[in-house]
Amino acid sequence: MAMQPHLLVDDGDVHDIALIPGDPGRVDRIASHCDSAETVAENREYKVVNATYDDRDLTICSTGIGCPSAAIAIEELANVGVETFIRVGTTGALQADVEIGDMIVATGAAKNEGTSKRYEAVEYPAVPDYDVLSGLVDAAEARDEMVHVGPIASDDAYYAETDEYVDDWEAAGLLSVEMEAAAVFSLTRRKGLRAGAICTVDGNLVKGTQKGTDTDDDELPEKAKNNVARAIDIALEAATNL
Repeated sequence: MAMQPHLLVDDGDVHDIALIPGDPGRVDRIASHCDSAETVAENREYKVVNATYDDRDLTICSTGIGCPSAAIAIEELANVGVETFIRVGTTGALQADVEIGDMIVATGAAKNEGTSKRYEAVEYPAVPDYDVLSGLVDAAEARDEMVHVGPIASDDAYYAETDEYVDDWEAAGLLSVEMEAAAVFSLTRRKGLRAGAICTVDGNLVKGTQKGTDTDDDELPEKAKNNVARAIDIALEAATNL
């Protein structure tokens, strides 16, 4: 397999399991929770780091914002041997009882985006692999962490999420909205690979609240101050068992 044009990785450069945050800065944050880490490549929105956590070798790769760039990351990582993907991201809550600082493990993602539709019909489900999904839930329980488990939405248009969209998602029982999971789930399913997602809640679209905007950090509950770190630890714990 030739060098991948966007991630700049080749066969043998990465491990069989990858944690995939959107933000390149979060790659370093995940790596800081590991026992060792080494940068493999950096290009555009993509940063690739190999790390070891509890004797488990893994790769961390940012996907950038949205399904198009996430699909590129999935395609190229799959080309060089990654078989399991865990999205570690942030999300906006769509239910009033989901609070800033909570964590969500997705059981599926509504395709409010265009990328997966280039691969398959919208009727085909964007769902995680059962082993990865249950691995994330089990890892949370082992750490005495509570997670919401249920369906989410993936949306392309961050600034076009109108009240009508939010009301419809809320009525449908979707827990939250983010921007990558639908493509990650769809592509990995089509390729016979595994994927799951754990996202931390950084705002609530129903309540109109957002971490760091409407609320001072000093006023946030403790779970909202370290929610990203807690989600990282759950994802790494799950990775050791997958």
